[in-house]
Amino acid sequence: KPTGIPVQSGTKSFKNIIDIIKNTKYFENSKPFIVHRLDKETSGVLIIAKNRKYAQLFTSLFRIRKIHKTYLAIVYGKVEKSKKVMKDDLIYYENNKKIVQKAISNLKIIKSNDGYSYLELNPITGRKHQLRKQLFNIGNSIIGDKKYNTKNNTKMSSKNLMLHSYEIKFKINEKKYTFRATPPDYFRNMLKVKRLNF
Repeated sequence: KPTGIPVQSGTKSFKNIIDIIKNTKYFENSKPFIVHRLDKETSGVLIIAKNRKYAQLFTSLFRIRKIHKTYLAIVYGKVEKSKKVMKDDLIYYENNKKIVQKAISNLKIIKSNDGYSYLELNPITGRKHQLRKQLFNIGNSIIGDKKYNTKNNTKMSSKNLMLHSYEIKFKINEKKYTFRATPPDYFRNMLKVKRLNF
């Protein structure tokens, strides 16, 4: 999924991923079922089922945490080396009711310097805006995140959110599947600009 396109139609968005793919050759005799989401601003691997049977299978695999997701992110600041896991109680409000959800993500520093860090992230739970909120909570918000922004800088150094869904792994009937998406050009350019590339 490219950045800037929502997975589902919301109130504001006119064009979403489902509208775009439902008329392609992949869905000739079927219709797309959403089994998980990526934020509108997030790029990368997205699973879409072609029938109800697989939609239910994937939904249950997500629920029992048998789908392993790896994200790549470029964040502000140097993330502490000791930080391997982020555990939070994320709070959000639904119909004026306060809801607290446990959120757990594993974190690995791929490379960092004084100003920025390049991270590999594995969310264990699947909460809304989980990685964005958790990185904000530790003081290392994702570059390009307008909502959860530790820098309070009105001038964003990037119009793109530097969060990419890189890999999804799962097993069906003992067969292992791995899907990967190369990070977009703007992401790779940012790594160069921030001197985080190899």
